[in-house]
This record gives sequence, structure tokens and C-alpha cells, in this order.
Amino acid sequence: MDDLSRLPERISVLLGRTAECEQLAATYFNVRDVLYLGRGINYPISLEGALKLKEVSYVHAEGYPAGEMKHGPIALVDPNMPVVMIATKYDLYEKMTSQIEQVKARDGIVIAVGTDGDSALAERADHIVQVPKANPLLQPVLDVIPLQLLAYHIALRRGCDIDQPRNLAKSVTVE
Repeated sequence: MDDLSRLPERISVLLGRTAECEQLAATYFNVRDVLYLGRGINYPISLEGALKLKEVSYVHAEGYPAGEMKHGPIALVDPNMPVVMIATKYDLYEKMTSQIEQVKARDGIVIAVGTDGDSALAERADHIVQVPKANPLLQPVLDVIPLQLLAYHIALRRGCDIDQPRNLAKSVTVE
């Protein structure tokens, strides 16, 4: 309950860092493809990040389990496609840093979502958006926010209507 009660404060901290996502959007708003990678509890967060980018900016994006990267997505890694990697500190952190090294070995661009103060990750990635540390079960709530902000700012830069993305309908209104 203590961890849950501190979540709004941590979210406020993240929302105060929107400039980082705006800068990333300014750099990458013209890309055609983005790969999102996460492990364990952050795999669904990578799917959400990719979905949000597709929905609001019309950029092709794919979420994939980081541990399966060598079974397909690694062939797509090149200097023109950013790879967003959720690498906050939790039990699979070391495996995520290994995946980052795989992307960097192929001249890929790494945008990492990492834990506040993680200087080792900052040295490995091209860009890092840091999020406050939280209980491992609550960490994904924080990890997804920079991905949503990045999608939002890329969509703005691309001139997309964020409030009414084309061709989308709420699933509760369409069967």
C-alpha cells in the first residue's frame, strides 16, 4: 500500500520530464519504423508503446519480447530504425543490457527507458529516459509513461490529430 500511495508522486516526477521525450520526438519524428523490446513484465509495456505510436502517429512500430530478438527482429536493426528498450532495474536487467549490446553491435539506435541514476545504462544507450524506481509490480505503470509521451510528441511533430486518430474506434462501440 505504501508503494501504491507513492505512485502519483512518481508519476508527477515523470510528467515533469516531458522535455526529454519532446527532444527525442524532434530527432526521430520522421522515422518509418520503430522496434520496442521488453522482457518479463515489461514485454506487454513494449507492446503498448508500439501500439500507441502506431495509433497516434501512423509510424510502423512493433513490440517484441527482447529474449526473442534474435529470432527475426534483429535482422531489421540498422542505423535508421530506433529500438526502444525498457531496461529498468529488476530481475531481468542484465539480460536487457545484453540485448542493448546486440543492437549496438549492429549500429542500431537505442532509446532506453531506465531507472533513475543508472549511469551504466546511460553509457550503453544512445538516449535514456529515466524513470523513478518503484515496486517491481508497479514499475510498468511508470515505464509506460515515457512511451506514451514519446508517441504523443512524435504525433504532434508529424501533424497528426492526436484526439481523433484516423480509422480508430473504441472497441466498446464497434462489434
